[in-house]
Amino acid sequence: MAPDFEGAAWRKSKYSGDSQGQCFECADVTATHNGVAVRDSKDPQGPALLFTTEAFTGFIEAVSRNEFTQP
Repeated sequence: MAPDFEGAAWRKSKYSGDSQGQCFECADVTATHNGVAVRDSKDPQGPALLFTTEAFTGFIEAVSRNEFTQP
């Protein structure tokens, strides 16, 4: 069964603006699911992924260090 994120406070980066590009939203669900939920901002009713806080923090730090390349 998929986790229920009802009532989660979803946030989108202020850098994404009003663009229709590839944006995601995240929600701190540590209290209910011990992690961070991530979903496509263009499809808020679609599926969401659940990451541990440590994994999500590592991802954000890697992005900040520009460790990823675009195809």
